[in-house]
Amino acid sequence: MAIEYGPTSRHFFSQRMRLHYVDWGNPSAPPLILLHGGRDHCRNWDWVAADLRRDYHVIAPDLRGHGDSAWAASGSYSMANYIYDLAQLIHQQKLAPVTIIGHSLGGNISLRYTGIFPENVKRLVAIEGLGPGPKSHAEAAKKPVAERMRWWIDEQRKLAGQQARRYASLEDAYARMQEANAHLTEEQARHLTQHGANQNEDGTYSWKFDHYVRLWPPYDMTRDEIASLWGRITCRTLLVWGKESWASNPETDGRMQYFKDARVLPVEGAGHWVHHDRLDVFLKEIRAFLAEP
Repeated sequence: MAIEYGPTSRHFFSQRMRLHYVDWGNPSAPPLILLHGGRDHCRNWDWVAADLRRDYHVIAPDLRGHGDSAWAASGSYSMANYIYDLAQLIHQQKLAPVTIIGHSLGGNISLRYTGIFPENVKRLVAIEGLGPGPKSHAEAAKKPVAERMRWWIDEQRKLAGQQARRYASLEDAYARMQEANAHLTEEQARHLTQHGANQNEDGTYSWKFDHYVRLWPPYDMTRDEIASLWGRITCRTLLVWGKESWASNPETDGRMQYFKDARVLPVEGAGHWVHHDRLDVFLKEIRAFLAEP
């Protein structure tokens, strides 16, 4: 799908951090937020936004530490901070009640935010946003907090001594993008690379995300607490799952039981990035879901 013209870049502040978002116009239409996943950026939604902008006021933020948003000076990125940033964007721009579509980390943030502020969200779509499956989460929870903290401290030290990976050219970065997701077309991979990389002073290129975002904090809400937030969601919710993804199906792994009004959309021929891998199917299904009374 050709993108006729792009969005406008804007900024807002959250916890003294200058965060970036793009606004696709049409401000008189119902608001819709597109929230990207980890190590991604707001322009990964361009094909979705270019279609939905006709009927919605589409806003796509860069998470802190990602894209053109500021990086945390501490190098620490917690779910509480991410949720606060989303809360600030919705509060400052007076977007509630808002429709949210989130992918992966963005879906996780969106689900938790909606459980905290159910009155602020009209419809919710989470593309593989439930986080690790029950088995993975249970195994991680068995580790004593001292062990988790020691691991986290060791990993932080390793990251402190590392530099972001540098690519000699955009072509090299593009090749890495294709390697990461074989479903991408050449057009998609080039677009994502161009918007997802910065040129360094020495002429090389690096991805726009802070490499500290790779490291998950040693503690978070418990599984029961997260499930309790899912149970507080009152809006209709669509959980999108790529059948070729590493993620588990929430309809068969037991996580659907916590939702009041949700259904799973399994998508054939799609991995973790369903909105890239099967854009046509995704847009058709999303439009139908958002149009439901």
